[in-house]
Amino acid sequence: MNPDFLVVGAGVAGLRAAIELAPHGRVLVVAKDSLGESSSAYAQGGIAAALSDDDNIELHEHDTLIAGDGLCDPAAVRTLVEDAPAAIYELIDWGAEFDREGARLMFAREGAHSRSRVLHAHGDSTGREIARTLYIKAASLESVEFRSYASVTDLLVGPDGVSGVVVFDGDRTATIEAQAVLLATGGLGRVYLETTNPDVATGDGIALGWHAGAEIRDVEFVQFHPTALHVEGAPRFLLSEALRGEGAVLRNVAGDRFMDRYDERGELAPRDIVSRSIVAEMAKTGAPHVFLDLTHLNPEHVRERFPRIYSTCLQYGVDISRDQIPVHPAAHYAMGGVSTDLDGRATIPGLYAAGEVACTGVHGANRLASNSLLEGLVFGARAGRVMRDERRVRTGGESPQHLFPVMKEMAVRKLAWTACGILRDGAGLKDAIEQLSGTPMQGLDSTTRVDYEVRNMHVVAGLIARAGLARRESRGGHYRTDYPERSPDFQKHSILRQGREATFA
Repeated sequence: MNPDFLVVGAGVAGLRAAIELAPHGRVLVVAKDSLGESSSAYAQGGIAAALSDDDNIELHEHDTLIAGDGLCDPAAVRTLVEDAPAAIYELIDWGAEFDREGARLMFAREGAHSRSRVLHAHGDSTGREIARTLYIKAASLESVEFRSYASVTDLLVGPDGVSGVVVFDGDRTATIEAQAVLLATGGLGRVYLETTNPDVATGDGIALGWHAGAEIRDVEFVQFHPTALHVEGAPRFLLSEALRGEGAVLRNVAGDRFMDRYDERGELAPRDIVSRSIVAEMAKTGAPHVFLDLTHLNPEHVRERFPRIYSTCLQYGVDISRDQIPVHPAAHYAMGGVSTDLDGRATIPGLYAAGEVACTGVHGANRLASNSLLEGLVFGARAGRVMRDERRVRTGGESPQHLFPVMKEMAVRKLAWTACGILRDGAGLKDAIEQLSGTPMQGLDSTTRVDYEVRNMHVVAGLIARAGLARRESRGGHYRTDYPERSPDFQKHSILRQGREATFA
């Protein structure tokens, strides 16, 4: 039986929307992997909210706007920070266990925050705790159903907008109709060779929206986390901003602390600055990484404060309480995505988006640390409320023809890393566009989930390159060596639409 509401993705945004929708009809949450495999569950750093005695909403708003480097939508930021306290207390009511000092919530400081306002759970497993809480709440609701290991490959689009999806479960494809569809598919980090994101983060939602004709906004702004574990044979495991908030410092291979040479805020500068500084230092020294150093901190405190990071690094031969940790930047978060309003409406009727896949303008050109989980909560709830109020009669629709790139997965990821990575230039972006546009497309007689994912990665890499070439300046997560300064001419959002050149508004 077809549901009333269909949610694509089982991370924080999708689960929060499902909870909101549950009293108003049948809700189906579709995940292409296990229900626990999402970027939300990998989020270590925390969730920001102005709840401490020395903090307020205006300060949280100010810090978010500054981090966004002139491109935040002020209304979106205001919505985020105003809704944050209630969203946190709601989670606590549902059973979320945030770290405390006695009975009081414990707040940490992270990069570019002017106050200690970041909540953590179990030290460094905040995303996992929030996702756990939301899943238990959603699963307790009779009208919410889950379907795992089902990849959404296309949206059904008719004259009246989106009316459902096509899903692939490994053996066959099937259509599911719904009165409203929410994309909550998370990020695009796997488009890049180096990423902290899980394997499922292949930009599916952006590609789905693009194929259906939705507007894509600010997709050139990709945040590269400065400190990912860089050990041969190990995954690019994220080493939380909170480590530097606790006093960890960055050193080059000669043992010299270098961040003060690049920014007066040192290790607590915004992520884009820290990432570029690390790349510059590696270029100077010829080394494949730099080191994150916590050895001057109390070892017992380090192990207790960061249990998950400690145990994971130990598996790969690094004791973070005693050893300097080899680190290298990696793709981490997309500020842009499917263009939506503040209630999750995309530019096609019947289609909504929330969380990292969406672009409300809340992050501007560079996300403030620990605003991502909060974004999923706040805008997932808002999207759910609007979906229930704007439900439509199903009108039927068709899916686009399935076409797949011949370019292999690693070729796409290497191209994205070199041409659309931390440092970009016009020549490299043009070359990427040519390679991605010129790659022969073919229909396949039989397909796998990987085929769909590579198709999506191919599309998303091309969109990043197109928007990056059009933005002839450097701002936030987008840095061009041939246009290294910000330009007032580009203090606008990039907009990509099918059949048109990139525009700015």
